[in-house]
Amino acid sequence: MDLRLTFNEDAPNYDKFRPTYADELFEDVIRFSRLNSNKKALEIGVGTGQATLPFLKTGCNITAIEIGDKLAQFSREKFMEFKSFEVINQDFESVQLDKNTYDLVYSASAFHWIPQEIGLPKVYKLLKSGGVFAWFSIQPAPVQEHIRIHEAFQKIYGSYSKFFGDTPLPGPQESQQIAEKKRLDRFNALKQYGFVDVNTKFYYGTRTFNAEDYATLISTFSSHKAMPEDSRIPFLKEITYTIGRCGGEFTLSDTIILSMGRKP
Repeated sequence: MDLRLTFNEDAPNYDKFRPTYADELFEDVIRFSRLNSNKKALEIGVGTGQATLPFLKTGCNITAIEIGDKLAQFSREKFMEFKSFEVINQDFESVQLDKNTYDLVYSASAFHWIPQEIGLPKVYKLLKSGGVFAWFSIQPAPVQEHIRIHEAFQKIYGSYSKFFGDTPLPGPQESQQIAEKKRLDRFNALKQYGFVDVNTKFYYGTRTFNAEDYATLISTFSSHKAMPEDSRIPFLKEITYTIGRCGGEFTLSDTIILSMGRKP
């Protein structure tokens, strides 16, 4: 099963519970790419459009690529007022697009599904000279105040290790280390594939969930979607119960990683 297609099964909850991104991030990307109504952008993996509206508001033309047919249709309807927006229902690796066409190519929490040796050369070819690739994602971690809940989650995930493996859920310190490694890896990858003016930046935010909403959020994750229902339902009940008995809320601290590079 292609895990990318699991996101296609529940577009409304994906749209409601998956995070958006910092306003400052969009401002930085728009400024760096000099995006305006005369330019063209390409979004890789639009999902339900968590990262789309700020770019549409510049007046630019956006072509979005989305492998899931339901997600593609959801985004078409969500942004139907924008005549400069189109969605192609296909995977990025095989979609046929004109080279040297786009002023900005960007991907929000989707580019990790594409092998870098395929994705980065293709992005480079699609960009005009001077065009920008913006690659961003979120690394979540439990806030320190809710570490007790996180530790209880560790035990629950451990009892379902046949679905999630034996790697423990990262805590605050481990999550920051992961974010830093992603930042460095992406910086080096952009340099390796010929991008210049490469820069990276972190942004920060928090999200607080009640028990039911957090269970719904994680049920949109590909690894959780792939669980058989007779395991997923009791798993989510344990997660919900744990938050309920520990105060009823769980807060995530997000590190948003942005990496950008320009085609010479």
